[in-house]
Amino acid sequence: MIARFGDDRDWFFSHRLGLFVHWGIYALGKWHEQEQFRFPLPRDVYARRISEFNPVEFEPDAWLDAAEAAGMSYVCFTTKHVDGFCMWDSAETQYKVTNTPYGRDVLAMLAEACDRRGFPLCLYYSIADMHHPNYPNAGRSYELPQPAPGDEPDLERYLQYVEAQVRELCTQYGKIGGFWWDANVLRHRDPRFRELIHSLQPGAVINGRGFDGQWPEEEAGDFGTPERGHIDELGAGLRAYTQPTEACQSVGVQSWGYREFEDYYATAFLIRSIDGVLARGGNYLLNVGPTAEGIFPPEALEILAAIGHWYTPVRESFEQAEPASELTTNREVLLTQRDNVVYVHIHEPPTSRAVVLAPLAAQPLRATLLNTGEPVQTRLERLPSHAPASLAPCLRLYDLPVDRHPDTALVVRLEFDASLPDTHT
Repeated sequence: MIARFGDDRDWFFSHRLGLFVHWGIYALGKWHEQEQFRFPLPRDVYARRISEFNPVEFEPDAWLDAAEAAGMSYVCFTTKHVDGFCMWDSAETQYKVTNTPYGRDVLAMLAEACDRRGFPLCLYYSIADMHHPNYPNAGRSYELPQPAPGDEPDLERYLQYVEAQVRELCTQYGKIGGFWWDANVLRHRDPRFRELIHSLQPGAVINGRGFDGQWPEEEAGDFGTPERGHIDELGAGLRAYTQPTEACQSVGVQSWGYREFEDYYATAFLIRSIDGVLARGGNYLLNVGPTAEGIFPPEALEILAAIGHWYTPVRESFEQAEPASELTTNREVLLTQRDNVVYVHIHEPPTSRAVVLAPLAAQPLRATLLNTGEPVQTRLERLPSHAPASLAPCLRLYDLPVDRHPDTALVVRLEFDASLPDTHT
């Protein structure tokens, strides 16, 4: 079992599935949240978008409706990405959403809706900044090739700017669930930021991409953040996470921000990815990039609805359940456990209609496929595939409807009449 914090940050362990939102003036380009960096675009050319951003269709409750439909229970929002544009009414810059034609503080609107509906709100903040004149741009990732004309690179002055903005975010938008640093390409360390956040928001979890060191090379921050392909790399052969972990993925293959012609992931891929992370004891943050008008693309809404259709009947296998995969040597499934109930997660495309849980040799009182509510056939038997190494009987689930449900992650609930070995220490 992953050690708890023992304070208000423990909300993180009961809210397992969250919504990530990448939104800013980059949505106008309909291409990628790092468009300014990837082309690259001159700062003055990119900054003209401030006069075009007018998301008149933005309704934070519509975002939360979509999250709720997917089974999500918290939100992480990009307050400032690498372009340096601020999605709140910061007193520290004029490069902000309240100076657009829209003129409203979208973070304040989202924070009010999250508070009203009980969604913890976490705030993403990029340390790299392609707009601020004091940021020491030097052509590293997420930076300008060199300082722009008129810039005055000065790391300490820039950090004072960051500190002032962190203070704004932690004091003007109610209770904050977490602070999600990104893009510390300077590799700068500074303990004052962690101390500041926790002094102002003691219940905020802080990820390991900020000023405490760099995860995963160092055990920095309160939790780790594998993303995209790194989710599978970290999970390969892993039965359970050993530290708080929040995997992050986007509904789109190409971009985290809105992309007009996005290549969306197959829903089955996302469902299996979510199941694999949650069954190992991690959290999962799934991203949607809203359009410049402030709405979720219809393809993203379809994906979220499909995830909710899967997640709703199986969520009991994650909530108040702990990883228990050491109960079996079968590495094609993952197990979670709550008291005398064991959940079998078929998180990879199945190779047969049966699951063998050797060396587990207890017959359950009931076996139920949570996805549909139908009973599952089980028996204890000696298996030819295990002989001659072992003739000990083991539990086998058989005639599973894998062909009727090929595009999801099946979860089977096994109810036993006695306690099973404790794997949570």
